[in-house]
Amino acid sequence: MHFRALPSSLLALALLAFPLLSQAAPRNCLVVGISDGDTLTARCGRIGAYERVKVRIAAIDAPEKAQPYGQRSRQALSSICFGEQALITEVDTDRYGRTVADVSCNGEDAGSRMVSEGWAWVYDYNRLATKRGGGLFKLQERAQARRAGLWADPKPTPPWEWRKHQRDEQARPHWGGGHWGSLF
Repeated sequence: MHFRALPSSLLALALLAFPLLSQAAPRNCLVVGISDGDTLTARCGRIGAYERVKVRIAAIDAPEKAQPYGQRSRQALSSICFGEQALITEVDTDRYGRTVADVSCNGEDAGSRMVSEGWAWVYDYNRLATKRGGGLFKLQERAQARRAGLWADPKPTPPWEWRKHQRDEQARPHWGGGHWGSLF
């Protein structure tokens, strides 16, 4: 009679273990490149079997390179992580194929530091920042109050709005002066 309970017990155990199995194990890597204030390249693995991994830091969004504060944000992430050992814990993969991950450089959470120094916004994609207790939002509020980093600007443009504006500009037809303008 107790053998009938075995399959349901195994199912319950498997369901409890699934979240643990689906969370990636942290990887110890060397940061070898900084693309912008929220994206880096890391060399992971061991000698003879290295893998280059493009990593988007989870739950933050930094100004684009061509956007105001973009270069300063990139420099800030570089000073935190470039050439350093990083513990990278994968959370997801984005639509560009980048690993979305929590990144810790020298034992410090890089995303939290970028937000607290005012070089990145909290990016609550899939409510990740909210699910983690909202600590990043508090760091952002403190950075705003101190007018740290990009918050020195009274109304900085969030990168998602800046990207949308860039896409809208590219989609709009531009007339005159070009090949078609000479036909009219």
